[in-house]
Amino acid sequence: MAEPVAVVGRFKANYAVERKIEPFYKGGKVQLDQTGQHLFCICGTRVNILDVASGAVLRSLEQEDQEDITAFDLSPDNEVLVTASRALLLAQWAWREGSVTRLWKAVHTAPVATMAFDPTSTLLATGGCDGAVRVWDVVRHYGTHHFRGSPGVVHLVAFHPDPARLLLFSTAADTTVRAWSLRDELCLAVMTAHYSAVTSLTFSADGHTMLSSGRDKICVVWDLRSHQATRTVPVFESVEAAVLLPEEPAPELGIKSKGLHFLTAGDQGLLRVWEAASGQCVYMQQQPPGPRQELTRCVLARSAGLLLTVTADHNLLLYEARSLRLQKQFAGYSEEVLDVRFLGPEDSHIVVASNSPSLKVFELQTMACQILHGHTDIVLALDVFRKGRLFASCAKDQSICLWRMNKAGKVTRVAQGSGHTHGVGAICCSRLKETFLVTGSQDCTVKVWPVAEALLSKGAAPDGGPVLLQAQATQRCHDKDINSVAIAPNDKLLATGSQDRTAKLWALPQCQLLGVFSGHRRGLWCVQFSPMDQVLATASADGTVKLWALQDFSCLKTFEGHDASVLKVAFVSRGTQLLSSGSDGLLKLWTIKNNECVKTLDAHEDKVWGLHCSRLDDRALTGASDSCVVIWKDVTEVEQAEERARREEEVVKQQELDNLLHEKRYLRALGLAISLDRPHTVLMVIQAIRRDPEACEKLGDTVLRLRRDQKEALLRFCVTWNTNSRHCHDAQAVLGVLLRHEPPEELLAYPGVQASLEALLPYTERHFQRLSRTLQAAAFLDFLWHNMKLPTLPAAPSVAPSAL
Repeated sequence: MAEPVAVVGRFKANYAVERKIEPFYKGGKVQLDQTGQHLFCICGTRVNILDVASGAVLRSLEQEDQEDITAFDLSPDNEVLVTASRALLLAQWAWREGSVTRLWKAVHTAPVATMAFDPTSTLLATGGCDGAVRVWDVVRHYGTHHFRGSPGVVHLVAFHPDPARLLLFSTAADTTVRAWSLRDELCLAVMTAHYSAVTSLTFSADGHTMLSSGRDKICVVWDLRSHQATRTVPVFESVEAAVLLPEEPAPELGIKSKGLHFLTAGDQGLLRVWEAASGQCVYMQQQPPGPRQELTRCVLARSAGLLLTVTADHNLLLYEARSLRLQKQFAGYSEEVLDVRFLGPEDSHIVVASNSPSLKVFELQTMACQILHGHTDIVLALDVFRKGRLFASCAKDQSICLWRMNKAGKVTRVAQGSGHTHGVGAICCSRLKETFLVTGSQDCTVKVWPVAEALLSKGAAPDGGPVLLQAQATQRCHDKDINSVAIAPNDKLLATGSQDRTAKLWALPQCQLLGVFSGHRRGLWCVQFSPMDQVLATASADGTVKLWALQDFSCLKTFEGHDASVLKVAFVSRGTQLLSSGSDGLLKLWTIKNNECVKTLDAHEDKVWGLHCSRLDDRALTGASDSCVVIWKDVTEVEQAEERARREEEVVKQQELDNLLHEKRYLRALGLAISLDRPHTVLMVIQAIRRDPEACEKLGDTVLRLRRDQKEALLRFCVTWNTNSRHCHDAQAVLGVLLRHEPPEELLAYPGVQASLEALLPYTERHFQRLSRTLQAAAFLDFLWHNMKLPTLPAAPSVAPSAL
């Protein structure tokens, strides 16, 4: 087969990052403000502030010490945010402006583990890993109390809701709850009822009752007047958070009376509502599909009527408090992103498979997130059908799932299938019609799954649940794991790539072997058909991408440039270029015709497992092990238009410069030459000024009338000119003007003036020494000339006239 002919059309030259989806929550405390409009959460060394409506990170606050944040709290009046870091520093923030208003030492001998404001927003309590509880006045800026006596780490601190009572409660490693009186500066009571760590403290509206929860699977109701437990409610799960609900009927939650009710979140992954008086569970959330996800946090924003829960894999779920209807979902941390795809007829959504059994679907315009449950183990690969609404996923649980997105953007699972005996690591959908899909597994087999027409016509799962898919054909294809499968554009050929260092070509639908592509030195990670030519591209762990002819299975081209394994490859520009991603975190753009690497793109810090291009070929999508998803935009046309405009502007300015020099308008000529950022052109203007006998004296006036930024540029240019003996006189003339007429303090205020002076000094000394030597030689010649005595010539003898 002849070498593929490039399709006539433009080549891509560059991509730019259009949007980057990064993790914003990596575990720890979360908090809603009183209005429910902002969400505060910890992400390593930062506290991120999210806009609840859009899901966008409005601000990211990081202390100067750049240490991990261990605790934070927002005051009840929403005005003050205080953070604590591992460096034992407390920072008080004006969080709307993102500025630190006060920084002070925590005085604790170990990091601060928890903190809480009092209802008046004037007192702040901090509990440390050193067992100490301290109280701070954030208005007057001093420490008011220091309570000792708690063994081990102080897990929780909470003020009594009545500020007049001046009571503080804390829990520590000994599973007790301590009540501290700020007025008497002593411990009023040590309340014991739990047998494991206490995870939350919450108070009733009247301030007479407190509820505590623990990992000992009980919740305790306390009478704060007697500091005695009035009721112990077994909840049969390790509780991470419990909140008291408003004492009013809520039929949707099973609350029919005005008694005390509370909601629990724990290791069963379900929200449950309990009646305190009877100890009965009156409401339990429906179990979502997929594996159980432990709930690690639960926060109630009473005035906003919102409830926020956090799952163990860092997903944040926002509910309406009265009905527990899910309003929003946020994916805080995706761990290792394994695959990504554009979704929708206009690529309006993306789907992300990370190191999790759940999938995340983002709407690109609003960044609204849907979390899809269906698999029971990590999802390994994704693919989408031609129309963009139907897509498939495969996972370590040996199953595949088929999903459909409706016109409103809601995604539901419409089918599922199983049959592989090991994890399914590769999947590909048919290209012409939505008729079948192919999977490749670690069991070394490939399966062909037909898609029922009923799924296509109804567009949703039937009432009985997802349809069961049955494999039409099964073929053992390789001796090792199958890492990639690809279907040809005509749906008649199948390519497989394996860890056994080969790719194979098969005829569909019966999976008959047509040929083997051998040549890679290590296992293959990806295979892709060209959309235009009879060519197959393969990406390998040997760091190369190869192109193969489908007719004779020969290697046409090899692309070398990645320093590590090439994990994904895709055709762009109608099959004339390639995009490849590697475990070095780089994305490379190749032109097939000349084997040239046009551009190397760097936006990831780890292996880039996922790569997909939009149907208009104007954007690319990548996902990597650094838990970031990047959307790239083709900026070739934009950059070419900018380059054309820049060249046209330079031509116009050059003509204008020539005219100004001809008209001897040196000030404007010098300013224009500096704006072009051409040292040589500026030098020509300076030389023209110095050559003109009428304008030579005006050099000083011309230079001094320049703007400050132009003088700074001129000083930089002088450094370059001064290195050449032919141009040093011009540089010294300009320097002389600046040094004689500019005040020293203004010269020292120029950015980079120190480096410029250090570069000027050695060459200036060298020029001075050369001129000194020349002057000495000239003076010596002059001395010789004036002191030279020529011998007197003898007079010619006179001849007598008679002799003539």
